[in-house]
Amino acid sequence: MATEIEPQHTEQQPQEETAEPTRGERIKAAFTEQRNHAGARTRDWLAGGDLDEVDVIQLATEKKQRRQAEKVAQQERRAAEARGRFHVAKAQAEASENGSGHSQMAALAGRAAQEEAKLEALRATTVLPPTDREIAAARNGKKAGRAALLAGCGFLSLPAVGVGVEQLATGQPMLLAALGTAAGYGWYLVSRPFDAGQPAPAPIMGVRTLATPVVDLVKAEPQPGVREFNAPPPPALTVKELEDALRNIRKIRPDEEIKILAVPQRGADGNTTVVFDLPPRVTVAELKKDLPKLAGALGRDAAMVDIDKAGTEVRTSLWLTDQDPFEGTRPSPLLKKPSQLDAWKDGVPVGWNKRGAAIHLPINNASYVIAGMTRSGKGVGASNLVVGASFDPRINLRIVAGKNNGEWDPYAKAGVASTYFKPSPERLLALLHALLADKDRRERDLGQLGKSKLVAPVIEKIGGVELLVIDELATYTRPGKPLRDEILEALIELSAVAAGAGILMVLITQYPEVDVIPQALAMNCGARWAMRVENATQSNAILGAGQAGAGRDASKFDPPRPGFGWLVNPFAGVTDLARSFDLDEDERDEITTLLGKAAAIREKTGRLAGQWEDPIEQHLLNATGLSSAAGGPKRDGIPGRNVLNHTPAQRMQMDACRGALKTMDHLQRDVAQLDEMAELIGGGMTSTRLGELLRAAGAGGTVKITLPGRDGQVRGYRRDDIKDALNLLLGD
Repeated sequence: MATEIEPQHTEQQPQEETAEPTRGERIKAAFTEQRNHAGARTRDWLAGGDLDEVDVIQLATEKKQRRQAEKVAQQERRAAEARGRFHVAKAQAEASENGSGHSQMAALAGRAAQEEAKLEALRATTVLPPTDREIAAARNGKKAGRAALLAGCGFLSLPAVGVGVEQLATGQPMLLAALGTAAGYGWYLVSRPFDAGQPAPAPIMGVRTLATPVVDLVKAEPQPGVREFNAPPPPALTVKELEDALRNIRKIRPDEEIKILAVPQRGADGNTTVVFDLPPRVTVAELKKDLPKLAGALGRDAAMVDIDKAGTEVRTSLWLTDQDPFEGTRPSPLLKKPSQLDAWKDGVPVGWNKRGAAIHLPINNASYVIAGMTRSGKGVGASNLVVGASFDPRINLRIVAGKNNGEWDPYAKAGVASTYFKPSPERLLALLHALLADKDRRERDLGQLGKSKLVAPVIEKIGGVELLVIDELATYTRPGKPLRDEILEALIELSAVAAGAGILMVLITQYPEVDVIPQALAMNCGARWAMRVENATQSNAILGAGQAGAGRDASKFDPPRPGFGWLVNPFAGVTDLARSFDLDEDERDEITTLLGKAAAIREKTGRLAGQWEDPIEQHLLNATGLSSAAGGPKRDGIPGRNVLNHTPAQRMQMDACRGALKTMDHLQRDVAQLDEMAELIGGGMTSTRLGELLRAAGAGGTVKITLPGRDGQVRGYRRDDIKDALNLLLGD
């Protein structure tokens, strides 16, 4: 029996060792395991383990965009405040019986214009992708926010981070009751099995596609009889396409890859910016030289691609667009807001770059060369610059035409041209000598003011900024032209030493050759705008030696467009393709309209031609016996005798007489009524005002006249009466 009982005893012993745990023990063990999973998951969440690189970059990008939006909003408030103060001052000045307050109003107008310019500059500023430091700050900020949230919401009391179930049951009964079902489900989510590194973050380049569009699966009901195709647009660029393009132009080797840092979405306007790191042996500057090749490899025109350095020498910001940004034309912003400008500080609007931002060129440190073949649009580009300069009354415009047509006449008729004359080598040489003499005077005055060069606070004290505009430079500097050597010698000296004294030049030519613009002259003109030219040699004559080889070749524009060219101005931070704003005089009278606004600004500050003592015109008068202030006595670019003796009222009377005679020419008769003449003159002229000006000019009052096709006589003016009055004013 003993032998029978012994085996039974040995069979019962293992049953005691492997006894199943009680239900309470199983619950406790399961809860301990869940708590460990939840703790691991919570610690990983606090450390940001679920944040992938794309998420963090997006956070940093959004932060920069919010900061930029806040700056714009703040500047909008400042601009609105400046406009409001100006309007209040204007209303007070208009209500004042003695017209006081005009000086304050002018200052407020300048302040409003300055704030508006700052606002436009902010709006045009491109928000660059975040730097490594900003990306790291965004990640740390996210982790800090999670820690604060966890602490503030009381989650530290949960078992997920190590609190016992007894503490939970005794210390937080109300919390559990409030959480209810939601808390139970939340506990299930965080207590699932967790391995280090899980759940894995979404891969940065899991799908190697840049700017993959989001498809909206919610479709509107189709309209009867209307076909719809709502497929999403193709991706702007894939990583493979970018790498293949860089390999095709031999910027990366077959075994090399690029590192994508910012993955943007395609913008509503079709624009995309991709930030990536090149291999260490290739710099952004080297890639810029091959921009046309890269654009071709990406299936785009060079105007549709842009490259910037985004921090380091290899970090590249590549901008792409789906449409040619220079295909259409744009009007000058001055047509919409013709207000006083600070051309020295803020510059004048002349055109836009490939990203669509307006370009403002300052008139303060550099002379300009604007060149291109016939019909290239160099005249429009120059007009934007010179018209913009007329809106700063501190700038004295000296315009020397290269042709006898009326292209520059509006500047004289408006009175904004301090000097204006048509082709005359002798007078140009006299003008250059006058400017050189004034340069010496300015340097002495700057020395007395303790300044080494002209700066903004002393512009008025020194006599303003001199801007010499010479159109069709080849008229004076081509081989064989009269006084060519003397003129070139004076131009070279001015370009070399006069900029610091506030004497600058704008040289315009359709013959960009070394015979016309010698290197000694071109190298001292720091700002250049090269429109369409015939060959790379001409392009280099404008932009500088070797520029065509570096990718800036003005003979390669395809298709050529008026006003489109390479613009280089180191002082404005511009080296880019640009197109000038559309500014038309022949068909739309836009230049005349703008110059009328500029004249009103100058008149208030006493800077119209004839309103101030002009040492340059006084020098010309002494040297030649003739004055070219405001284009001479007839304001047509032909110097004459006594224009400096005319008061502003007399100049308005002369303009009224000329306008009346011009309308009679248009009507093809020698008599006209005030109403029809005022209507044809335009510009806000009324019959009452025209009658006042003609009577003051000496044309007398209206007389009885007979108009063709009408019975009886009406009141009006005869041509001879108006012509006699004009001749009397001119001293003829």
